[in-house]
Amino acid sequence: MSSGMPQTEANAIVACTISRDVQNFDLLIEDMETAMGESWGDLGFNEALAFFNQSEAEALEFVALALDSEDESNLALMGTIITEAKARNIKVILIAEDVTPTALHSLLRQGADEFIPYPLPEQELQSAIERLRMAEAERHQEPQHQLKSGSKRDGAVIVCHGLAGGCGSTTMAVNLAWELAQLSSSETPSVGLLDLDLQYGSVATYLDLPRREVVMEMLSETETLDEDVFGQALVTFQDKLQVLTAPVDMIPLDFITPEDIERVIELARSHFDFVVIDMPHTLVQWSETVLNMAHVYFSMLELDMRSAQNALRLKRALQSEDLPFEKLRFALNRAPKFTDLSGKSRVKRMAESLGISIDLQLPDGGKQVAQSCDHGSPLASSAAKNPLRKEILKLAQSLHDLGQSEAAA
Repeated sequence: MSSGMPQTEANAIVACTISRDVQNFDLLIEDMETAMGESWGDLGFNEALAFFNQSEAEALEFVALALDSEDESNLALMGTIITEAKARNIKVILIAEDVTPTALHSLLRQGADEFIPYPLPEQELQSAIERLRMAEAERHQEPQHQLKSGSKRDGAVIVCHGLAGGCGSTTMAVNLAWELAQLSSSETPSVGLLDLDLQYGSVATYLDLPRREVVMEMLSETETLDEDVFGQALVTFQDKLQVLTAPVDMIPLDFITPEDIERVIELARSHFDFVVIDMPHTLVQWSETVLNMAHVYFSMLELDMRSAQNALRLKRALQSEDLPFEKLRFALNRAPKFTDLSGKSRVKRMAESLGISIDLQLPDGGKQVAQSCDHGSPLASSAAKNPLRKEILKLAQSLHDLGQSEAAA
């Protein structure tokens, strides 16, 4: 390790720690020596800003910004360091001890690429470095998804929101998006699938797609969002469907603002005929934005008490805020079979007691649905004759026909 300003050595300095006093983070010193050998240096906060302007900084691969509770009074300086590093394409690993969530949120929004709590979990620094390198290699090696500049499509926004865990909202979103993509006669993908469940989103799992590091970067800097940045964040599924996966790591649901979400959806609408969104179960500050932008908002529920109670809570919440509750289209998953008269009666009583209309009843697809999700394949590919798949295909066909008729008009 070199102390103070990085010195010119045989081994080029490709990483630096930045802290008030690196001796306060002895585990970080050990992990940096293990991961980087002699190819790293140590800087103070003010020294870092000066060093960024020197030619030696061009070789920097990343910096590890370490702070504790005493540094929270210098958040503005920390933010400046992160901003200056990102402006020079230097990755930032944030290492924090006893720092408030508000401070972490602020620094992550400034553009920090990775966050590791201190004391450092075993091998976590090495893993973070590898993730940064993989993301950089992915950016240079994989072809970027080219979106046509100035596209003027006005895509329909279709939202799937589960009112309780396991209601099938992600299954619905994934399979509906795929059926719509299959119905398209366009050579270029006309359907975009956005996974906005930032913490537990599983669209990537259900389609066996990689999660991209660039998604986090895109969501944290939507002020500069354009076709190139958005295209880099998308992953293509079988050349027919463009997918924005959830970020690699869990992030707070309020990490993004209503303005961020509006920019992403508007850009998606301008490039796709249909934009299918999988929402988190939790209501957040940008839920209202999605609701107002949605053309169809499917609220998924089941024939049980938890779904009924949550539907009632949602109804009260939206009506108390004068939000467009009438946009919601309640979809009952695992609905009773046609011959189950008792079950049909329960559905009717549930709708009447809640004062809602259950507009869509989806049959139970059985074990094939779970198997399809585990294998990362849509039902159309793995179980084309499944009753749930057939019902989703009918829904997709009606939405496609409606879109075609509106386009013709």
